[in-house]
Amino acid sequence: MPQALTERQRHEQEYHRGFALSHSECVNQDVAQNIISPGPRRWWNAFWSMYDRILAVGVAGKRVLTPGCGFGEDAIRISYLNAKVSAFDLSPEVIGIAKRRAAKLGQRDVDFRVMASESLEYPDCLFDLVLFVDILHHVDIPAAMREVRRVLKPGGMVIGDELYTYSAVQCVRDSRFIARGVYPLMRHWIYGSDTPYITEDERKINENEFQIIRDSLVNCEADYFGMLEGRLFPNSMTWAARLDRMAMRAAGRIAPFLAGRVVFSGEVRKS
Repeated sequence: MPQALTERQRHEQEYHRGFALSHSECVNQDVAQNIISPGPRRWWNAFWSMYDRILAVGVAGKRVLTPGCGFGEDAIRISYLNAKVSAFDLSPEVIGIAKRRAAKLGQRDVDFRVMASESLEYPDCLFDLVLFVDILHHVDIPAAMREVRRVLKPGGMVIGDELYTYSAVQCVRDSRFIARGVYPLMRHWIYGSDTPYITEDERKINENEFQIIRDSLVNCEADYFGMLEGRLFPNSMTWAARLDRMAMRAAGRIAPFLAGRVVFSGEVRKS
């Protein structure tokens, strides 16, 4: 039996009901395949770096799960790699768009469902890979990771690209001067909109929450991105993003204190 939704989950559903209504045109949008095609890689970009890890492990013929799939972008893209893809989201309206979008693109075999990350309907040891893309900061991480460990096969992988900030840095970000003074002035510059896609309850994961993810994996490998990208300049500024990535690489052990994103992968810890 599905568990009753928490207050946070109800907020998410309500927000995404309106979000789906205002983005119904996504049904007709293509899914870019350059990120999974041969050619030059964007080594400075966290999202591309996550896909580097996916391409490295290979997903053809494997069962892949994409939690919090939204309008199906990554689920459809992964299906182009001949994976057997399952995807879910908390919002029925969002999943409705994802299903119609996949059908229009000829990817009808993607299994889209409505459910919560903390209470999965899949049987034990079903998947070879779970792909997290900007979803863990929306969920109860310990509960979600318990479910992920359950539904992954022994030797199964977790790969992710998530919003992240060290807790001390977040305290600065939440200060009155930044939150009420600087951030409103920077918002349009960073996001290209005065109403960015940020839900009421979401918060970037911090070092303690990321440790929960690490503890669920064997040999977790993490790369940190975004010291200034997404904070002081938009990610569309390629030259600045390259410099930012080089600075994060050079930061070494202090990178987790500076980062705004983390890309990670590891084998699930089943015991």
